[in-house]
Amino acid sequence: MAKRETFMRYSLIIKKVRNSQPTFKEIVDYLKMESELQEYDFHISKRTFLRDIKDISSLFNIDIRYNFSKKVYYIENDEDPQANERILEAFDIFNALNITDRVSNYIHFEKRRSQGTEHLHGILHAIKNRVKISFTYYKYWENDFSKRNVEPYALKEFRSRWYLLAKDLDDNVVKKFGLDRISELTITRHKFKILKEFNVNDLFRNCFGIITPVKEKLQEVELLFTAFQGRYIKSMPLHESQQIIVDNENELRVKLKIYVTHDFIMELLSFGANVKVIKPNNLIDELKEAYEEALEQYK
Repeated sequence: MAKRETFMRYSLIIKKVRNSQPTFKEIVDYLKMESELQEYDFHISKRTFLRDIKDISSLFNIDIRYNFSKKVYYIENDEDPQANERILEAFDIFNALNITDRVSNYIHFEKRRSQGTEHLHGILHAIKNRVKISFTYYKYWENDFSKRNVEPYALKEFRSRWYLLAKDLDDNVVKKFGLDRISELTITRHKFKILKEFNVNDLFRNCFGIITPVKEKLQEVELLFTAFQGRYIKSMPLHESQQIIVDNENELRVKLKIYVTHDFIMELLSFGANVKVIKPNNLIDELKEAYEEALEQYK
């Protein structure tokens, strides 16, 4: 009971600080109210609260700081806002699963999951400490295994799959490796210096998915969605460059500045009749060809 009570207290503290910037007294009053509502003892002293802050940082990588001028507590954001949001999202999920008895009675999990996530911790350690790694890699399209020695630079997630961005020491080219195809991972003690010109955010800034074109030019894409589908597009934009042109009861029109890659085309195809490409013409032709080939399967 004590452990559950402690984790629930962590959750309440994060929730309070996340939703506002409270004083210590406001946090204490909030925990007192929740104690009465939930029939737990969440009362804390200043000493316990300071210890809780350290535990929250250590366990969940959520840093709660004190603003001395305003005398309030706040969550310090990561330099990357998306990373900070994902940390909080992960905590929300962890907290829900941790305090729920027999979660299978309340939560239906996706039956399929990406393989290779067991490598995340080790690879992230290598990235942060700038040490080389080696592994066996399997290429689906070549049906072949190969030994790779790389300098790990960053991790990238796409469609619940994880990818390693690393410089292959065989040819000194930065490549992407799916974690689901990695085995026999070895973390060495050999240090390396990351390429100065490498920046993972810049690399994917104008991309959708995992493909990063070399020769293609950026294009302005205009899409027309049905009003119903448009609600989903507004709540989760296709890309950070998305801008709304028209939004009414009949349609949603948006424009994007993006590379037209296979990943992006596959995303548009998934919307079926709920989307129409207005421009560019080359993207219209790509979708027409894909639909024609699909129809051929049923003749």
